[in-house]
Amino acid sequence: MSLSKQTQRELSQSAMMLPLEKLQPIDHKKKRLFIGIPKENSLQENRVAVVPEAVQLLVNNDHRVVIETGAGEASRFSDKEYSEAGAQIAYSTKEVYEADIIIKVEPLSDEEMEFLKPKQVLISAMQLNVHPKDYIKNLMSKRVTAIAWDYIADEDGILPIVRSMGEIAGTTSILIAAEYLSNNKGQGIMLGGITGVLPTQVTIIGAGTVGEFATRAAIGLGADVRVFDNSISRLRRLQNSIGQRVSTSTIQPKVLAKALMRADVVIGAVRSLSGRTPCYVSEEMVQNMKPSSVIVDISIDQGGCFETSRVTTHDKPTFVEHDVIHYCVPNMPSRASRTASHALSNVMAPLVMKVSEEGGIENTIRNHRGIQNGVYMYNGTLTNKYLGESLRLPFKDLKLLLAAF
Repeated sequence: MSLSKQTQRELSQSAMMLPLEKLQPIDHKKKRLFIGIPKENSLQENRVAVVPEAVQLLVNNDHRVVIETGAGEASRFSDKEYSEAGAQIAYSTKEVYEADIIIKVEPLSDEEMEFLKPKQVLISAMQLNVHPKDYIKNLMSKRVTAIAWDYIADEDGILPIVRSMGEIAGTTSILIAAEYLSNNKGQGIMLGGITGVLPTQVTIIGAGTVGEFATRAAIGLGADVRVFDNSISRLRRLQNSIGQRVSTSTIQPKVLAKALMRADVVIGAVRSLSGRTPCYVSEEMVQNMKPSSVIVDISIDQGGCFETSRVTTHDKPTFVEHDVIHYCVPNMPSRASRTASHALSNVMAPLVMKVSEEGGIENTIRNHRGIQNGVYMYNGTLTNKYLGESLRLPFKDLKLLLAAF
């Protein structure tokens, strides 16, 4: 029997008055994490990824932390400090790699890679320019999720750890130059200036973060500074950031050569986004520099921007070429390892806390574009376009992989 129009209207109105189910946002259950911190075994690596204060924060939030014995020694953090902070001290590397999240400074060695297990999360530096094809293929076979801390971005799109390491390298380079300029092998002059004495001439090649903080340190000591870079916007940003006029120039060979002839200190602070750093200073330019002047080539990590540069070590940091002192130690932040470790830990610990609060690494990657920026492997699938194309390996877009889960 069909209902009358009046009855249908009444039923519709009553249905509209029924209580509706309210949609609530998904509440991710906080996840307890097991974190492993192995000892760094790379040459000249003195940093540690997480300092004792950060370990205490993680342990107080009910996370389990295991750290390999001696991991913090090069940064002057003892096993006792880590133990008192709540960490478990492991006496074998294999024991550390039982953790669900591995946090390192340097990329894994081939020996360490054998300890990996599927679904593990690896957070370390990626160093695009040093990975051979077999290394990446082996890492893919382990079916892990790998995040490069040197590509993690913050809310403003800045790479916080890279910037911190650049600040350390830039400032340290001037302090190193001051040491070698004033000792008995250098010119015997103070870097900077005093009343009645002409200031030291400092030339800086590169106006990025490293160049900016080298400029700040040199100006702070009273030096006369000139900065070269091929980007007008970077030069302008450097001047605005420092808040005072600095002599700047694009990298023109003749202009650069004249500046080098007058310089007491030259800082190489050029960074390449991929591949080798351009070599801006020829051997002839170095030959025409002042006797006993100082070159600090921070760019040596990517091949160096001086034709005369060659890699040195913290034990034997300098050599003399054409009567010019060269300091070419890679990984300069490792020289100030304790400061650098704190800078690393300032990013690593909040990242781990975020993973816990959001219920796991999958949710954290999905919710934060800055962390997506650092992911180069997701459950064994390569997601970094540069690595895939340069090594001719299959890769997939991370967003497509996330959408599939």
